[in-house]
Amino acid sequence: MLSCREATALMSQEQDRHLGMAERMALRLHVLMCAGCNNYRRQMNVLREACRRFGSGGMQ
Repeated sequence: MLSCREATALMSQEQDRHLGMAERMALRLHVLMCAGCNNYRRQMNVLREACRRFGSGGMQ
């Protein structure tokens, strides 16, 4: 199983590239079992969406 450090690294990498099937499955399994990494992933998604909206002029 992935460590939290490996999982968060993969979460960052998936912003820039497509993860392979094995990476996606290992990350999914880890996030299902680790509340801290699940929270981290949700926070990353909120930040990504906020940046996307800000960049498109959607947050005024």
